[in-house]
Amino acid sequence: MDTALSPEMIAARLGKLTASRIADATAKTAGGKWGASRANYMAELIAERLTGVQADRFVSKEMLWGIETEPQARAAYEFLHDATVAPMGFVEHPAIAMSGASPDGAVGADGLLEIKCPNTSTHIDFLLSDEVDLKYRKQMLWQMSCTGRRWCDFASFDPRMPTELQLRVRRFAWDDKIVAELEADAKQFLAELAARESALRAQMQREAA
Repeated sequence: MDTALSPEMIAARLGKLTASRIADATAKTAGGKWGASRANYMAELIAERLTGVQADRFVSKEMLWGIETEPQARAAYEFLHDATVAPMGFVEHPAIAMSGASPDGAVGADGLLEIKCPNTSTHIDFLLSDEVDLKYRKQMLWQMSCTGRRWCDFASFDPRMPTELQLRVRRFAWDDKIVAELEADAKQFLAELAARESALRAQMQREAA
């Protein structure tokens, strides 16, 4: 969440395509056309690049809850899975400039952790269905693409539930096909963004002349 980021992290991510928004950058309608969230996200990144200022983002009560509860969720995961979660910071994509990811942590030599602390209704739905929203699956696969790691544990945590039901984890493995599709769509998104940014910078120069 942006509100939990340090000034250094904000600067590292400024104007770049990130894992938390990869679903917006690659969103398509049922008819196969680009979704509205793609254009909106592109405009945010262009504004950040032109101004050097992070775009304003609404932070709801639920989002604040997630930020405040994340350390507890990480501790529960470490205890129940006998694992150590190491911080990673912002990781630049090794082959796609101006993009990267900020995983919630590294697990062992090959793993990542993605923590969600949703409202109780959403947590219960996950407990019963074991289904993870497409946007989160894309987020985890993009994190893997950026870090080269082979799997990511999706952890849903709600301390308001009985102890046995507070944490549910589902592991997602690297998928060659989906990662290749994400990378292709990301490259197209960033190329279009760069072209628009260049045109606007040229217009700014003309206006200033």
